[in-house]
Amino acid sequence: MAVTNYAKLLEPGMIGKVKTRNRIYKSAAGMHSFEETEFDSMNDNTLGFYDALSRGGVGIISVEAPTVDYPQGCRWHHRYRMDEDRFIPGMKQLVDLIHSNGCPTFLQMEHDGPWQNPLFPNHPATFDGPPIGASPRKIDKMSDFHRDLIRPLEIPEIQEITRKYIDAAERAQKAGFDGVDLNMGSTHITMNFMSPWWNLRTDEYGGTQAKRAKLATDIISGIKKRCGDDFPIVVCVNGFETGYLLGETDDKVFNHKLALETMGMIVDAGADALMIRSSWLGLHVPGFLPDYLFFPEAQVPVDKMPPEYYAKDLGRAAIRTMTEEAKKKFDVPIILIGYVTPELGEQMLEEGKADFIGMNRPLIADAEMPNKLKAGHPELVAPCTRCGTCLDQNESFLRHCRINSQVGYGMYGVPKADTKKKVVVVGAGPSGMEAARVAAMRGHDVTLIEKGNRLGGLMPLAALIKGTELEDLPGLIDYFKNQLADKGVKVKLNTEATAESIAAMKPDAVILATGGKLTSPKVAGSAAAQAKVVTTPELHKQVKPWLKRFGPEFLGKATHYYLPKIGKNVAVIGAGLHGLEVAEFLAKRGKKVTVVEPTSRIGEGVIDFRLGLTMDWFPTKGVEIVTDAADIEVTDKGLKYKDKSGKVVELACDTVMPTAPLTPNDDLSKKLQGKVPELFVIGDAKDSGMIVHAVRAGFQTSKAL
Repeated sequence: MAVTNYAKLLEPGMIGKVKTRNRIYKSAAGMHSFEETEFDSMNDNTLGFYDALSRGGVGIISVEAPTVDYPQGCRWHHRYRMDEDRFIPGMKQLVDLIHSNGCPTFLQMEHDGPWQNPLFPNHPATFDGPPIGASPRKIDKMSDFHRDLIRPLEIPEIQEITRKYIDAAERAQKAGFDGVDLNMGSTHITMNFMSPWWNLRTDEYGGTQAKRAKLATDIISGIKKRCGDDFPIVVCVNGFETGYLLGETDDKVFNHKLALETMGMIVDAGADALMIRSSWLGLHVPGFLPDYLFFPEAQVPVDKMPPEYYAKDLGRAAIRTMTEEAKKKFDVPIILIGYVTPELGEQMLEEGKADFIGMNRPLIADAEMPNKLKAGHPELVAPCTRCGTCLDQNESFLRHCRINSQVGYGMYGVPKADTKKKVVVVGAGPSGMEAARVAAMRGHDVTLIEKGNRLGGLMPLAALIKGTELEDLPGLIDYFKNQLADKGVKVKLNTEATAESIAAMKPDAVILATGGKLTSPKVAGSAAAQAKVVTTPELHKQVKPWLKRFGPEFLGKATHYYLPKIGKNVAVIGAGLHGLEVAEFLAKRGKKVTVVEPTSRIGEGVIDFRLGLTMDWFPTKGVEIVTDAADIEVTDKGLKYKDKSGKVVELACDTVMPTAPLTPNDDLSKKLQGKVPELFVIGDAKDSGMIVHAVRAGFQTSKAL
């Protein structure tokens, strides 16, 4: 369905007595910019994020969940608190800022009680003791958050949690919030009680569905009694829970029939709107990021997924069937959430499958998206490529974004430069394109020089390896192309930049984004054995002309049928980002892959939750990983190495593929030293990194220019 406008998406709506500017509901998500020590003011990371969202034209904002039950109700320290009155002034500052931009806002509340403690090995526990919930249950799977046995709560403790929710809602009202958003989905404490799999109790909080839902309905009715009927409550609830990965049948879990029954109880208790999710026992992230149910491939066979789940489009609007059903069944607005683009959101609204479209990652990527749609410029919207960077904790808990370098760096804005400069940017990869875009926004005269015949640098090769089905790197290149044209950047393709040609342009500043050099570690072995080795530079040289002609999407499909120079059994040397992505690429094409890593570390540079999903998927494809391999040598038969014990191991394989990070391409920078007034080297030309680092370097360099 081609969208020519966004009439339905951009029309106002109502949730209870609150009028929204449009039907885009900014769903809450932990950005980890808060600090639990803040109580009378907010830091610029928080203020900048929500200021940009509210100025960007979104219909309504749900502010990420502060702790209602400190410390046992939270699993990380970088979040605000609403368990005491002293935190009201800080929240009021945030609410006043959002309201000053004409945007209504709700406060989300949730409770992480059942989650393992500590949640992550690189983050300290929030309290001493086990997780809490309905019954003593746990799930021993790396992709789940429940590996610690839950301590069952006593009835007075449950009642105390109910009171804490109600008190927190009253504090939200005093801070000026227009309503609250209760996350009772996923595997938070209220869902833990609603599920017959998690809740084995036989007291007043278990045994029947009405009793299992008592915690949730008591919270909702209590908030209404305390805050009044005109104070709206949005409730997020699972449309089903499936136990397929645990071997559990539907009659043992919170199935769709029970979900509908429970939704009725929640509406009767006073909910003014419903947001629907799903829960997959054994997998945490795919419950709220449905595209990751299909990463690297379907984690659950499609024919084994619940029929209510729309599995035909790799997670896109996967909840649509359930929201359409809920719209017919309940007389409250229904919010569709989970991988919904503006185009798809408009379609869902027109087809009557929802009343509001919940968005999170697209608005992190571009807070101005609603305004751009309203202005008729969807081509200028920065696309969310579903890369997972906003959940990455390798650098810090503070969230960042691959395409929006302002996330996590204070107040947003690109100020005009005091002095207009003539700026030359060399290299049209992500770092160079972003540098050119931002320099032009600052008012500089910008020329972008690229020796190739197209924009993107190595991104087309990355798109081929990663695949385009879930991670849309070609869309990212299109966005930059549109932005450069809109900002008036002069783009010169098929142009080799030299020190002489650049100096002749008489620039005030030169930004070198010439990228990195593809390298391959040398592997010992005879000349005859070296014929088995296929290096990354060789592979790129081989595939480059075909990429130019056919593009990564077509070529990605074609390589499932024909992959020259790669044998059936492949040894990939290196278990970092590049090695694991190559292993995934080959395994999807039917190769038998063994990854051999010289150190004990697996997945360096890989986003943590993606690494977990990948490691769970590798055994299903027969991929093996060997660590601490020493004295690696290619032989006539394949690969030879010494294992941890010093034993020599012979690995039979047809092809050996050494992988390594890029090395800086600093040839031009050396020649330009002292020949131009200002010289900057950014991206992989300076330090090897990922796309997020390249874009960030381009943004920050030009913002300071």
